[in-house]
Amino acid sequence: MLQDDLKQRHIKLGRDQLFDLLRQNRLLVKPMKQYRKTTHSQHWMRKHPNLYQGMEITEPEQAFVSDITYLESDEGIHYLSLVTDAGSRKIMGYHLSDDMKAESVAKALAQSIANRVTSHPLIHHSDRGLQYCSAYYQEVLSTHGIKPSMTDGYDCYQNALAERMNGILKNEFLIHKYRTKEDLKQVLDESIYAYNHLRPRLSLGMKTPEDVHKKAS
Repeated sequence: MLQDDLKQRHIKLGRDQLFDLLRQNRLLVKPMKQYRKTTHSQHWMRKHPNLYQGMEITEPEQAFVSDITYLESDEGIHYLSLVTDAGSRKIMGYHLSDDMKAESVAKALAQSIANRVTSHPLIHHSDRGLQYCSAYYQEVLSTHGIKPSMTDGYDCYQNALAERMNGILKNEFLIHKYRTKEDLKQVLDESIYAYNHLRPRLSLGMKTPEDVHKKAS
């Protein structure tokens, strides 16, 4: 995105040099480490097989990936549920709550289903957390003809895209301490809009997730 401006100013600066320059001037955002566990996979409920591993993603709405992370404000700990389309990298649904109940997590799923633009066969991939395995969450998937898929045990690399989305939001957008949950929610709304509509991605041919997703309709 900076290349044209740099060329106009006769500045030759590659990606590595740019990051070296930012690092020298302490302009890089420091990644935050997560210490709060949000996945509880040691439970009796049914775990579903991994349909996502090895799947060739060629277009939007073949697979949704989901995860839960935590965010903080001066009012306490809040939990963010995210659903991302693997094909377009668009955040299809999200919900900020004060708990990790299945009903709260499923609100992000409901939003993602409402935002669909195709009727393609779809899988929903997640970790083996009890929220995703619950009868409530599985009923929402079944009602809309979506096949569940889960990691083979507690292996974050099998849900890497969902984990990466958490990292992008927490380390690049939501980098300040917020006074209230409402303040956090407002910045979250703005951040997800910017990510979906304004931020081009190299993996998408410098298109935004929204540009790629809407072409699937």
